[in-house]
Amino acid sequence: MKQLLILSALLAGVASAGPSKISAQSIIVNPTEPPLSVQVRVNRDPSGQGNPKYRIGEGLTVTVKTNSDAYVYLFDVNADGRITLISPNNYDGSNFVQAGQATSFPGPKAQYQFNVSGPAGQDKVLALASTEKLNLGDLARFEDDAAFATVSARGQDELAQALSIVVNPVPQDAWVTDTAYFTVVGAAQAPAPQPQPQPQPQPKPQPQPGTPVAAIQPGEREDGSTDAAIAAAYDRLRGGESLGTATTYVQRWGNGAWQKFRGVGAYGNGVLLHADGSSRAYAVHGAILKRYLALAQAESGAARPPSRLGWAAGDEKVIPRNRFGTSGLYGFFQSGALYSTEKYGTFWLTGALLKTYQGLGGSGSVLGFPKRDQYLLNGAWAADFEGGTIRYVSGQYRVYRK
Repeated sequence: MKQLLILSALLAGVASAGPSKISAQSIIVNPTEPPLSVQVRVNRDPSGQGNPKYRIGEGLTVTVKTNSDAYVYLFDVNADGRITLISPNNYDGSNFVQAGQATSFPGPKAQYQFNVSGPAGQDKVLALASTEKLNLGDLARFEDDAAFATVSARGQDELAQALSIVVNPVPQDAWVTDTAYFTVVGAAQAPAPQPQPQPQPQPKPQPQPGTPVAAIQPGEREDGSTDAAIAAAYDRLRGGESLGTATTYVQRWGNGAWQKFRGVGAYGNGVLLHADGSSRAYAVHGAILKRYLALAQAESGAARPPSRLGWAAGDEKVIPRNRFGTSGLYGFFQSGALYSTEKYGTFWLTGALLKTYQGLGGSGSVLGFPKRDQYLLNGAWAADFEGGTIRYVSGQYRVYRK
């Protein structure tokens, strides 16, 4: 089989998965940090923090656990982008899992098994948990009596769009995602190389003054010490797939520290920000980073974070398409937030107005994404959105729909 996981049915044939492709930036994340949580693990990495290796043909088990009763949808994305819907399937019957109970796919009495297939490279398992049953629509179809669905999405943009449509009808606090990683390697050990005559060692050229002799490591300061929070954030975010290589050492910035990275693909250039007194560092990328630094430049010549936002208080999130057909990015900071879309641009909200907006459901609410920065109107803050406005009237913020 040419799909990532060979779905080997013990009692029947197997369904093939349609070709598609996904990357980290297209895996949707709920920006509201809902009370529902899900953990997905592969059997060689119970912690969920590693990237274990599997040889082609070896068996693999995926385990999920939620903190509330939920329906769990598992998508496997292999190295060349093809996608397999692991669950639901017609063998297990139901993808409903109970709170606090680790559920394995395949289970101990399952009539099927998963065997890793090629090509070699980085694979991912995406778990989407919802307290409401989701309609996968045209994303995945069970043809005739097939045991496993055929995934119709082709390319990362189609898959991201399809998943955002799937979760759009569900309340924002009712769904959440998690991702597990594993690496596929060759099916058999290569034979040990035969001894060969060794050439005489040649003197190594000496680096010229000022030439770096090794790549800068995530979290590395120029004196050789390490900012542990920045190093941990890079590992947590699988920085090699999103942040890329470091372009600077960790440097002091205002009342904290930051490190700059080259960025990967659509993410754009990135930074990891670590405020003094915090045990965690957080990532900011692309358009949100550009606006964040522009605000800092206008306020202090970029000597420190912009006061209206402060330090990053969470990692940048991808927001799925809302009721207005708009998707975008969300950056959460100590004192405010930045919302970014290709349609409108990148804008800041802060204070009680931001709390009112997020209390409605933020960009997923009847208001949608902001269309400009919040601004002063008659001495009070106001903001304009896709679906309406927020105004300060008679001592309180009021929402006006279009």
